[in-house]
Amino acid sequence: MSIDFDKALGVHPEALRLRGERTRILAANIANESTPGYQARDIDFSATLQETLQADAGAGPAGGGAGDALYRVPYHPSADGNTVELGVEQAAFAQNAQDFQASLSFLNMQLKGLAKVIAG
Repeated sequence: MSIDFDKALGVHPEALRLRGERTRILAANIANESTPGYQARDIDFSATLQETLQADAGAGPAGGGAGDALYRVPYHPSADGNTVELGVEQAAFAQNAQDFQASLSFLNMQLKGLAKVIAG
């Protein structure tokens, strides 16, 4: 009897991959806070995860919009065209880091459970 790790681990491996990608995008926003004309970007995590899971299940082709980085609309536009708002980016980065840690914890618990089952 074999173990289907895709089913056993659930959505967490894909969630970790998407959280890592979002971390990269948010870090780029923070790094370009002072770059004139830089447009802050982000991804819609839940829509991207849903799209990825449907594509993995064979419910339709992946791609086309949800997984692409979207431009963020600033609350207070700057004169130089930069749309990065440091407070907004830092809050999004911190929340994403907490969500990454939560998915990592769930994945760790599932792997420990699988190890117990395998060990008997």
